[in-house]
Amino acid sequence: MNVVFRVDASLLIGSGHVMRCLVLADELERAGHRCVFACTPLEGDMRAFITDSGFSVVTLAAPKTVIQAQSDADYGTWLQKTIEDDAKNFLEKVHSADLVVTDHYAIGKKWQSKVVQSINCRLLAIDDLAREHCADLVLDQTLGRSRGDYSSSSNSVLAGSEYALLKPAFSRLREEALSRALPTTPIRILVSMGGVDAPNATLEVLKSLCSHVQAHFTVLLSRRAPHYKQVSNWCKQRYDVTHLDFVSDMATLMLEHDVAIGAPGTSSWERACLGLPNIIVPLADNQTLVSEQLVKYGAAVKVDLENISTEIQSAYEAVCNDWHEMKGANLALCDGLGVRRVTLEMEQLFSSNREHLSLVRATPSDIETVYHWQCHPKTREYALNPRVPTWSEHSAWMEKKLRTASDYFYMVTHSTISEKVGVLRLDRIEPNHYLVSIFVNPECYGQGIATQALQLIDALHPELTLHATVLKANSASKRLFENARYQQVDEENYIRKPIC
Repeated sequence: MNVVFRVDASLLIGSGHVMRCLVLADELERAGHRCVFACTPLEGDMRAFITDSGFSVVTLAAPKTVIQAQSDADYGTWLQKTIEDDAKNFLEKVHSADLVVTDHYAIGKKWQSKVVQSINCRLLAIDDLAREHCADLVLDQTLGRSRGDYSSSSNSVLAGSEYALLKPAFSRLREEALSRALPTTPIRILVSMGGVDAPNATLEVLKSLCSHVQAHFTVLLSRRAPHYKQVSNWCKQRYDVTHLDFVSDMATLMLEHDVAIGAPGTSSWERACLGLPNIIVPLADNQTLVSEQLVKYGAAVKVDLENISTEIQSAYEAVCNDWHEMKGANLALCDGLGVRRVTLEMEQLFSSNREHLSLVRATPSDIETVYHWQCHPKTREYALNPRVPTWSEHSAWMEKKLRTASDYFYMVTHSTISEKVGVLRLDRIEPNHYLVSIFVNPECYGQGIATQALQLIDALHPELTLHATVLKANSASKRLFENARYQQVDEENYIRKPIC
């Protein structure tokens, strides 16, 4: 499919929207699709960076006048033109597309409906603000978001941090991160406030924390930042501070550090995927919900911008004291596979099979449903442990499983109607080796659900080695795994080696 991204970057907007769209575009191109970006020329834009990343850029009309934003939340000024003018200009430059992706706080239902009607395309809306959209698919990677937040926008909503758009390197390094431990000294601290950091929180953090803790600091701040020279010159005077203006491998950089200090944007999910305890400093109004959720789940300590000088040291001590707990809390929030999940859902928009299946992370609300299926005689017949568990045994077991960040517990779900039809688990045996367990709602036997679920696992986890144990008498499961190209290694064990 031909995909056009409508997204901007500027000193006001920042770089996050473009960066996450680039992650999605990379994954789409790997899957054989073609991606183009449509951007307005603005001060601090990233058109050259997008081009250097290998994508064509359609440059839209430059703003005729400068419209001053009255606050961080004055999103209407992000376009620097009217919605009507932007949509008209977009359609003058983009004559056809199979799918348009909008990731822009100034673009919503009005712009989207005009474009969809004009070029007869599908549309994916990426948002963080629970606004109304005219879209076939809505993506909001905010922790705590639900489908209901976009009930008037689309029947298909991907909500929550399991859909966070991260580069594949993060999911690859997650296996390493699962076994990371806090060293003695010195602690390695990564300070990264985003690509712009207009209020210069970076320098305030450094002045308030350096010389007060035994640590080595790495500062990541790009040349696009308005305070770049000031921060760079300050860092040069410190033996314990290294300043970087760009890294191509953020995942490795994070894995090399023990604590992070940053804004609660997309980097929140990068830190979570790698279990990196962190201090967050909100820099914009749209980061409020993410901040609240990260603190609620014990993944971060929040310090407000105006309180950096008085609170950053105590926040750092709190992170070090609770480091192991915060590591686990972060790992539980994001597994780094969101971009694969989103790509699969985008491809399904063009599939003839509209009643497709998805693998959705199980939650405590699924415990009772899973118990009823577990107790069914057909489920127990070929279970490795045929004894029917008591309710208390099952609930305690599943609650523990859901808290285990190293395992994957999926509900097999009909995407369009959100009906749960089965369970698929991957339990970690050792790094990169997982045991597959699968069973289907007894009312849904004979529909090919288990076969489709294993195909989804192949798409989501191609780099893992998967093991399956099947009782000798379970001929149906034997056929299932053999047809899924698992190799039989002995009488009851099968293996699927990495397929990428």
